[in-house]
Amino acid sequence: MSTVTARLSEETALKLSQLAQTTNRSKSFIVAQALEHFLEEQAWQVAQIQESLAQADEGKFASSIEVQGAFGKWGLTVESD
Repeated sequence: MSTVTARLSEETALKLSQLAQTTNRSKSFIVAQALEHFLEEQAWQVAQIQESLAQADEGKFASSIEVQGAFGKWGLTVESD
């Protein structure tokens, strides 16, 4: 394991302390868990962006019908080209 030091605002430090006390966990545990989740999410987003860019480079774009269908699921209409 390695150690990392971070500066927190007073408000964030207070929230962290309160959560640690309420959940009976250490502040280190909560920070480590939060950082793990954040890094997993960011890695997923970066991978999705890279995959999307590769598809765009290959000329793979959604058709107007596909875009209308996707927006239609949310009750939105999109004008076609």
